[in-house]
Amino acid sequence: MTEPSAPSDAPTTSEAPIVWPGSAYPLGSTYDGAGTNFALFSGVADAVELCLIDDDGAETRVPLEEMDNHIWHGYLPGIAPGQRYGYRVHGPWDPADGKRCDPSKLLIDPYARAFDGSFDTHSALFSYDPDAEEPGTGRNEEDSLGHTMLSVVINPFFDWGDDRSPRIPDEETVIYECHVKGMTQSHPDIPENLRGTYAGMAHPAMVEYLKDLGVTSVELLPIHQFFQDDRLKEMGLRNYWGYNTFGFFAPEHDYASTSNPGDAVAEFKHLVRAYHEAGMEIILDVVYNHTAEGNHMGPTIAFRGIDNEAYYRLVDDDKYHYMDYTGTGNSFNVRDPHSLQLIMDSLRYWVTEMHVDGFRFDLASTLAREFSDVDRLATFFDLVQQDPVVSQVKLIAEPWDVGEGGYQVGNFPSLWSEWNGKYRDTMRDFWRGEGSTLGEFASRLTGSSDLYQHNDRRPTASINFITAHDGFTLNDLVSYNEKHNDANGEDNRDGESHNRSWNCGVEGPTDDPEVRQLRAQQRRNFLTTLLLSQGTPMIAHGDEFARTQGGNNNVYCQDNEIAWMNWDRLDEANELHDFTKRLIAIRKAHPVFRRRRFLSGGALGEDVLDREIAWLVPDGQQMEQKDWDFAFGKALMVYLNGDAISEPDSRGRRITDDSFVLMFNAHYEDIEFRIPPQKFGAKWEVLIDTTEPLGYPVGFDPADAEGTLTVPARSTMVLKQIEPPVMPED
Repeated sequence: MTEPSAPSDAPTTSEAPIVWPGSAYPLGSTYDGAGTNFALFSGVADAVELCLIDDDGAETRVPLEEMDNHIWHGYLPGIAPGQRYGYRVHGPWDPADGKRCDPSKLLIDPYARAFDGSFDTHSALFSYDPDAEEPGTGRNEEDSLGHTMLSVVINPFFDWGDDRSPRIPDEETVIYECHVKGMTQSHPDIPENLRGTYAGMAHPAMVEYLKDLGVTSVELLPIHQFFQDDRLKEMGLRNYWGYNTFGFFAPEHDYASTSNPGDAVAEFKHLVRAYHEAGMEIILDVVYNHTAEGNHMGPTIAFRGIDNEAYYRLVDDDKYHYMDYTGTGNSFNVRDPHSLQLIMDSLRYWVTEMHVDGFRFDLASTLAREFSDVDRLATFFDLVQQDPVVSQVKLIAEPWDVGEGGYQVGNFPSLWSEWNGKYRDTMRDFWRGEGSTLGEFASRLTGSSDLYQHNDRRPTASINFITAHDGFTLNDLVSYNEKHNDANGEDNRDGESHNRSWNCGVEGPTDDPEVRQLRAQQRRNFLTTLLLSQGTPMIAHGDEFARTQGGNNNVYCQDNEIAWMNWDRLDEANELHDFTKRLIAIRKAHPVFRRRRFLSGGALGEDVLDREIAWLVPDGQQMEQKDWDFAFGKALMVYLNGDAISEPDSRGRRITDDSFVLMFNAHYEDIEFRIPPQKFGAKWEVLIDTTEPLGYPVGFDPADAEGTLTVPARSTMVLKQIEPPVMPED
């Protein structure tokens, strides 16, 4: 097939810049203080033009004459930070064979560290004929300059001072998942010009809030440069979450407090440095499974026009179309060494240059699909394992994609932790009163050894969560049975909820004091279970003060008050905030709740002091198989022995702690629990009572062994041993 010539009416300048051979590495644009090296991979190109764009939009095309190992490169003296640029790639146009080079499209640099401008909805962004009878076919040779974003050369130099990663141990980690804009857009103590920005997120008011809450690691929803979908624009909406990446090295420029090209880079670095100074980590939610170009009907903005076959998984017997394991139209080609290199280069860049402390991988199973199945021995995982930089930070997988098999929990290598969706589902079922969940509940509470221990992982491999950005907030989980997403442009009130939610008797807001009390109690139950479970807890932003989305369980396109934090609710739900803060402090103070190794139980006899954990029915007796299988399955006790912790501390010393009994009652009636015998502990005090607004027990005297305690309906009580066990005489 022949390629079209470049449009003759494209604005250009006549003065040709000086070009030296430069270097094939590093890829992207690299400023060294005297000029800039440009390097672009394309294994299919016949020629590549670097296009320098002036402030008035005029274009200077610079042929890159040097090519080594499919890297087209050149060094331009005098080109400084702020220079806007793109590429035109000349080569074969044969979509049926997977080749889509199109020099009429000004392409962004996949390795660009910053971008400027925006994409509009003009037809010039698409390489196919918009008027063709068969959608997605034909040619469109309109020049996309003026309709596309531009790559920007950045100043890489930054004074990090003595910045270093806090390197929070896994067992001490408490993750707080949040959104840069959503956290700051309406915060009253952040100056208006900084709201919704990296600078706002780095403001002392925000840093101090999170530090005071007690979280250790802040996980940011995607901040890689992402694409605003045309469909959402037409509906008057925006991509809020950002799971539509095209710039894997660039912080989203809309989150910068200034409009100067490249300023987002330094501003994000300031954010990281501020959290490190406060002893907290920054984890990025990253999207390497697909790009914003979509399927064969998507725009040609970068990868498609650079080397379509290298960057995308194409249908084997129909290369016109794309494999889609992501639900977005395409899947990144993890079978190609150059696309794998881009992912690894990006990860290393964010660790070494931007100083982030870890990554949560969206649809991580897609990165393991070298062929049709998810393979935990896939090349991507091998590359991560041997990488001296990437292997040393936190690596969290979302173990799901839309391919056959979908949910891949427990299938990742030992270096990885995972979002544990089974934890979420089990805890939601238990607290909404579903029966026959005790065995599952016990496994999830203790770190899900059934999912992770088989490949030598630790309890911390389980990222435990009740809610996340994707779904109901904690408040809405206990307030709605159905999802209410009308603002998304569709009616989603479709009957029975798939959210495993329970509205406590009334749908949505209510003035009924009993319902309000029950909802508050359920929120405390969820948070208590989450923060006292083995594994790594993750709190969704705003759950600590009952943030609501009005029953909307999918705010991906709601860049507005529906999704933003309403900080007025902090005053309204200050008791819940203080309760959450207290729970985190209890977890931090007691290593028995954050073990590095899986707990060992077993039959209980006189050697109870050697056992780390024991499961008991409400009458105080050790659980037998019939108890696990009992259909009622709504109440149990767990004993955690603080004097039998097997692993040493970081200096090799023996760890000892208080012992605890956790009493869970998910039934709709009160249940009388019998405190375990003296061999567990002679005397106990109630530490947490979720029927109370702050969780502090009211009206409880210290309780003796084998005494009784009424645990109210749908509540949790946590008892701490205050007198040691008394072993029975022979």
